[in-house]
Amino acid sequence: MLKDGERIDQLYAEDIQIIQSNDVFSFSIDAVLLANFPSLPKKGRIVDLCAGNGAVGLFISRKTATEIIQIELQPRLADMAQRNVQLNHLEEQMQVYEMDLKDTCQKVKPDSVDLVVCNPPYFKELPTSQKNPNPYLAIARHEIHTTLHDVIDVSSKLLKTNGRLAMVHRPDRFLEIIEEMKLLRIAPKKVQFVYPRVGKEANALLIEGIKDGKTDGFRILPPLFTYDETNEYTKELKEMLYGR
Repeated sequence: MLKDGERIDQLYAEDIQIIQSNDVFSFSIDAVLLANFPSLPKKGRIVDLCAGNGAVGLFISRKTATEIIQIELQPRLADMAQRNVQLNHLEEQMQVYEMDLKDTCQKVKPDSVDLVVCNPPYFKELPTSQKNPNPYLAIARHEIHTTLHDVIDVSSKLLKTNGRLAMVHRPDRFLEIIEEMKLLRIAPKKVQFVYPRVGKEANALLIEGIKDGKTDGFRILPPLFTYDETNEYTKELKEMLYGR
């Protein structure tokens, strides 16, 4: 089951085991935040774009019986995601496709998805970009193979009317995310900013939109803090990581 440099970690809150590797990819708090953010369908279909080793879809799988399809470009990560499905005995619920997300509609019928989740590359691909020398991490973090526009465009094609897109991203891309959503028929509906601790600037945001939704009713949720004044995880984070 394990290959060189891999280990098995556990998300105790959801009783999920996950194969990881510092050489290739390990999930971050962002994946846990995203899995806990959207309104989950009770039935239907969820697609996890830029799935990596499958963390977001795995964590969601314990909250709903809905079919989950994961799309991951990098062969090594797609292989880890597939083995994570097997490790957690989720073959009946989850499928992994190794492919460019721009080709997702070849495998998943357009207008058939209830929820798309995505933890995409955060950084624009610029000539001046300082990239991680590890190609796996560079592709996961920089828009080398996909862009914010691609993610939202594909999501819009996949989603049913009133289907939802939920993403975790960087606050400095917030206005761009809103513009792209509106351009591509997704009405932004709620956002939550995530802060490392009180008194610091936000370092992540969670956003959800509805395909062909009404443009009114946008909500800004209370702030979410990662660490408390003693440098421990806050109560909210502990519940996401370890359960109530």
